[in-house]
Amino acid sequence: MDEWWPFGGGQTLRVIAQAIDDTRVAFNRNCVTLEAWQIVSYTLSVAFLLLWCRRQLRADKPLTDRIRAAVFSAVRRIPYVKAQIEEEMEKARKDLEENMHQYDRKKDFYKFLPDRGLTPDEITREAELYEKMSEYKFYEGRVSGTVYADDNEVLLKLHEKIFRMFLNSNSLHPDLFPGCRKMEAEVVRIVASLLHGGPGSCGTVTSCGTESIILACLAYRNRAYDKGIRHPEMIVPITAHTAFDKASQLLHIRIRHIRVDKNQRVDTGAMKRAINNETCMLVASAPNFSTGTVDNIEAIAGLAQRYGIPLHVDACLGGFLLPFMERCDYPVPSFDFRVAGVTSISCDPHKYGFTPKGSSLILYRDISFLHKQYFCNSEWPGGIYSTPTLLGSRDGCAIALTWATLLFFGQHGLVLNLNCLYSECAHRIVETTRKIRAGVEAIPHLTILGDPETSVVAFSSKKFSIYGLADRMNKLGWSLTTLQNPAGVHICVTLNHTKEGVAEEFLSDLSATCEELLGNLELSSGSRTAAIYNMASIVPDRCLVEEVSYMYLDSCYAMPQPVLSGRTISIEGRKLSMMEGCNATTAMNPFSAPSRL
Repeated sequence: MDEWWPFGGGQTLRVIAQAIDDTRVAFNRNCVTLEAWQIVSYTLSVAFLLLWCRRQLRADKPLTDRIRAAVFSAVRRIPYVKAQIEEEMEKARKDLEENMHQYDRKKDFYKFLPDRGLTPDEITREAELYEKMSEYKFYEGRVSGTVYADDNEVLLKLHEKIFRMFLNSNSLHPDLFPGCRKMEAEVVRIVASLLHGGPGSCGTVTSCGTESIILACLAYRNRAYDKGIRHPEMIVPITAHTAFDKASQLLHIRIRHIRVDKNQRVDTGAMKRAINNETCMLVASAPNFSTGTVDNIEAIAGLAQRYGIPLHVDACLGGFLLPFMERCDYPVPSFDFRVAGVTSISCDPHKYGFTPKGSSLILYRDISFLHKQYFCNSEWPGGIYSTPTLLGSRDGCAIALTWATLLFFGQHGLVLNLNCLYSECAHRIVETTRKIRAGVEAIPHLTILGDPETSVVAFSSKKFSIYGLADRMNKLGWSLTTLQNPAGVHICVTLNHTKEGVAEEFLSDLSATCEELLGNLELSSGSRTAAIYNMASIVPDRCLVEEVSYMYLDSCYAMPQPVLSGRTISIEGRKLSMMEGCNATTAMNPFSAPSRL
């Protein structure tokens, strides 16, 4: 023993050494009868088993959930069960298509190019029919989010002029459209300054918040690759926008979702424990989409600095609201480049910047991160090809409209129209949000979700199905956003909700609907939305939920069933109309050509 343990030490170390030596001897004794190939195969088997266990323990979904999903998937293969599911899925498909086409079943469907081109007046009349399909009154404040700007005639006329000027511009060619190039550079600098980016801050204009988020993930994935990380991971709150999940699939970045506390803020302790040597980025929301709660970005930034990991702040919703709330002396948590550790921010001018849709930005603290986002192919036969974003051709008109809108509002607005300044708009939106929050809190059986700090008020109920409430409010002309995990709905306040009487009418209808549901609980439990979300919550195999979602998307592109009328929609329909004596009407109607289905 002394020869095997040459070092000095106490009795404890000698006991440990003796135990190790005894184990070694016993192991060798048991392996005497084994051949070399057996020892190697057993060793490899144990190694692979340990690796499998490691992957299972580090998987994003709990092991119990995956076991339930596997069992449900196996049960689905039983012929009887499979037939029942297929029957119900077919009913769901027909129901979705019927609901999707409820506004255009009596209108023709273009399947081919018309035999002759239509006149501008004909096209305009047709477009007016399409516009009238929607029954929602956006500019009367009846819809949650979606349309953030009001019907400001001065701004609309400005947009019309800018649209004409830059209709055919393409930012892929900065040499051919130098004006668009300068506009984009100015938009980036204006928004970076708004978010307190230093002189080295930089970024690009993108088409939407999802593209901005994907680009940030792309940059940090490429940075991880350069550092030798082969399987990068991102750590995000479960309340972060689902664009991070899309980026995870597209870019093959493993995503780890972190739970939130009772106020819907991410648990920074759990986030710290999730960090490992493969973590390529941390994520925080300012605010999150579901409840309008801002994560503790200073604490997360501290983790980012401590471990040398980039931190992306998703401010797509709050990027044009939080800075002006601060200027209106509202308490605003730190979220922008003033927080050391924040390396990138996504921000959407097409929300509270009130620009037309198709405008977002991804901003970085310094250019080293931006370079990881760029793409370049120096060997393409078509020439050296490089792009700053995911898109090749980019709509220069969207950039021009964003530029014009930012200059129109400014910090202090037009002298002739004091409502056209961002700080005044932020004040109106926040005050309306607080009024709605107070009204919801005053309604019995409704509970506020999270800690609304910006423009979102989310709520739920333990007395009746909150989805039934959403459906009943929909019948009254209010479109609310449905949430899950936990079940709830929210209203995202826009400029249109700040108009006189809108908030009061919403709260009045909300209170009356709650009383109605309390008097008849079947109204809520039997609603369409409640049925969908209840199914989604109890089915362990999420593939079934995904299939229903895909059916919904398919229905968006499906053709409605033909309706026989004076305006025929197929060759067969035209023949039938002629047999019924409708050929005169058909001949006079340019929309009844065989090119329509």
